[in-house]
Amino acid sequence: MLASVMCNLYRMTSNAQAIAQLFKADVAGRNLPALAEIYPDAEAPVVVSEGAGRRLDMMRWGWPPFGDVKRPITNVRNLASPMWRAALSDPARRCLVPVTAFSEWSAAPDPQTGRKRKHWFDLPGDPLFAFAGLWRPTEQGPRFAFLTCEANTVVGSVHPKAMPVVLRPGRAFERWLSADGAGAAAMQVPLADAHMQEISEAEPPPPQGSLF
Repeated sequence: MLASVMCNLYRMTSNAQAIAQLFKADVAGRNLPALAEIYPDAEAPVVVSEGAGRRLDMMRWGWPPFGDVKRPITNVRNLASPMWRAALSDPARRCLVPVTAFSEWSAAPDPQTGRKRKHWFDLPGDPLFAFAGLWRPTEQGPRFAFLTCEANTVVGSVHPKAMPVVLRPGRAFERWLSADGAGAAAMQVPLADAHMQEISEAEPPPPQGSLF
């Protein structure tokens, strides 16, 4: 299996100034709207290395399809696949995907509605964090996907198959953007349960600009 169709919805309700400060990125005066629901094929902010620094860019979510795959690939699980090997081994092709919360669908339908339900997760100690992403240029513009891994207990109680590779601010950001291929692959592990919580689906996103 080349990819995991797990997390296909996340939220980024912070702003460019917060990203500039937390990710140490040049945002070039860019403004960002609050993005309460980011689905595949949407444009979203990502942070990439540029020389000795980092910059904010906008990319479309979904790696171009290939072979028998008919739709863009949003989640990356099998890092041994040749599809990801070149990007993973090149720090310039890695990116940080800013996130304020992400959603997973329940494994079983709700007994009352008969439909699967969205469950939202965030990091109570880190209002803004990142997914570990890979990106590539295309004729239509740059595209990105992010890594998934085995689910921790918090996410696994809802969706046992997988969860995004979540990076907390600080050394994890630097490590993801600078490690060699083996070092980057070693980061494909679930975030510790203590750093994560499930939040109410009805809970409104924090207002833009609330972090800084």
